[in-house]
Amino acid sequence: MRKTPLTLALLCTTSALLFACNDSNSDATDTSKNSGPVAGTTLNIRLLETTDLHANLLNYNYFSDKQDDKVGLVKTAALIRQARDEVSNTLLVDNGDLLQGSPLGDYIAKVKKLQANEIHPVYKAMNTLDYDVANIGNHEFNFGLEFLMEATNDANFPYISANVFVDDGDDNAENDIPLFEPYLIQEKRFIDSNDQEQIINVGFIGFVPPQIMQWDKANLEGKVIAKDIIAMANKYVPLMKAQGADIIIAIPHSGLDVAAATPLAENASYYLSMVDDIDAILFGHAHANFPGSNYAELSDYGIDNDKGTINGVAAVMPGFWGNHLGVIDLSLEYNNNSWQVIDSQSSLQAIYQTDENSTTVAMVDNDGAVEAAVMHDHDETRTWVNEPFAKVSAPINSYFALVNDDPSIQIVTDAQTWYTQKIIQGTELEGLPVLSAGAPFRAGRGGADDYTAIDAGDIAYRNVADLYIYPNILKVLKLNGAQIKEWLEMSAGQFNQIEVNNNAVQSLINPDFPSYNFDVIDGISYQIDVSQAARYSAKGVKVSDDERVNNLTYQGKAITAEQEFLVVTNNYRASGGGNFPNIGADKIVIDSPNENRQVVADYLAEQTSINTEFGLDPSADMNWSFTAIANVNVQFTSSNSDQAKSYSQKFSHITPTNLTNNDGFALYTLDLN
Repeated sequence: MRKTPLTLALLCTTSALLFACNDSNSDATDTSKNSGPVAGTTLNIRLLETTDLHANLLNYNYFSDKQDDKVGLVKTAALIRQARDEVSNTLLVDNGDLLQGSPLGDYIAKVKKLQANEIHPVYKAMNTLDYDVANIGNHEFNFGLEFLMEATNDANFPYISANVFVDDGDDNAENDIPLFEPYLIQEKRFIDSNDQEQIINVGFIGFVPPQIMQWDKANLEGKVIAKDIIAMANKYVPLMKAQGADIIIAIPHSGLDVAAATPLAENASYYLSMVDDIDAILFGHAHANFPGSNYAELSDYGIDNDKGTINGVAAVMPGFWGNHLGVIDLSLEYNNNSWQVIDSQSSLQAIYQTDENSTTVAMVDNDGAVEAAVMHDHDETRTWVNEPFAKVSAPINSYFALVNDDPSIQIVTDAQTWYTQKIIQGTELEGLPVLSAGAPFRAGRGGADDYTAIDAGDIAYRNVADLYIYPNILKVLKLNGAQIKEWLEMSAGQFNQIEVNNNAVQSLINPDFPSYNFDVIDGISYQIDVSQAARYSAKGVKVSDDERVNNLTYQGKAITAEQEFLVVTNNYRASGGGNFPNIGADKIVIDSPNENRQVVADYLAEQTSINTEFGLDPSADMNWSFTAIANVNVQFTSSNSDQAKSYSQKFSHITPTNLTNNDGFALYTLDLN
């Protein structure tokens, strides 16, 4: 069993103890260099990465209660073993967002509750694969520090994170103690090109988005602080070289953004490539593939999408939910008394392909060791998520949530309103209008099958987790009409600008704008004019003076700039997540301890008790729409399922084209005329 990460009880110890492992590695380095390899010696190392597994261990979709060969560590594990068999030297890392994101993760954290003598199922699985090191992702903090420490204590491999520190409250950055070891240097024995053993001291350093302090404020405030990724890289990488690291591998849970550098940037992998002595970057967080089509047009920024390098540094990002294994093949040569990377090739290995009939074809069989390790937890999770406790009188889906008011959002916003109206009774907030914000969490971000689809009838917890996939906490903000309008202007960045009187096909949805930032605000009515330019970029930067949101009314009357409202949302948005203008923790007037998802479950249960025969009617109230635009041909993508196409018949302005794109999405037309 490995040495555990720092527990909260040990966080006040000295940094000398924290770096004991690194010091011992430094001693080993000095010993290993007594003889040393001869100049010109070469060897190859294969780096393997998993990231953003989000507790998807088996090839199973708990929302549909069906096998799903597009996800699961059980598939990635088979690729890992194959990749190892092909070469002599390998290293395997995980890049976080591991503990949260599927009903299995929720069940262990919230229902079964992990006990001190129990091993978390993600580590039951991962301990069969001999990981070398793992990095902490932002979602690791969703269930609190105590749970995080108890869970990671079960890993047979060390954790690192270089930019999260214990909050000691003294405002002195010089004595801050890292929550986890910021980096490790491991002595590895590799076989060189002449079949001789060589000792290489491999340094690993990990990072997490500093925005954890916003996204998980309730869990982290007063306990930890997060610092800038690049600043911490510049601090620790020279120390790693001084302590004998021959090569340094950065593991940032951080995406790739070539925009100008800013302090505390969320996606900093591009600028990590400019930090001296980093030899490879195994990154994640963005749920994207690198090398991949999203980055094909960035050669002017030093990105080689064929070779998989960023400013000459080898890099890879292997998607999400286990759908790819990231691979970097590094070539090293020993010259001038040091090992140097002389070549590299990055690649992605997929666990599935889609055939000409849009059918998923698994590329590997399930890994038997992983499957056996977690089957009991899987069966318990299935039993829990399938227990019915409520009813709905009509289907709920998110197929058209980006182009139409939608039942999957409506049921969430109605539940939030119901909860808030109850808790403000008898307070100074009673009497203020209550609005409710919700977003489509499952609207194709995870692929052509990533849509909510719930039949009429019984509702189980898997259905609630389908509607609200994050363990967010409900918060209520006090805002005026002007601030609400800007909130909606930011949300309207979901759409591309549509050119008027242009009969050419125009794509409506902006693929760079995440659907979880497309907030619909219920309780008011409004229209969105996509002939106007977006007012804000996906990062919340004001990019035009155009106004897309118009006809903004409350109870049939135009909303004034000064009019006050309560707006129900979640801790992510209320604390600044998504970079919405004027939205921050200073606007919070109700700091609820209740999860949004539990509020939805409670609402469904109560409505069922009122109407025991049919349950809740989830129909959308159609409080928003698009402003009419003449003579345009607008298209968007959604599910290719028969159910989606059938549902489209309810709307005269949505028509399937019977065409699909390369990613398996169906193309639909949207009539804005």
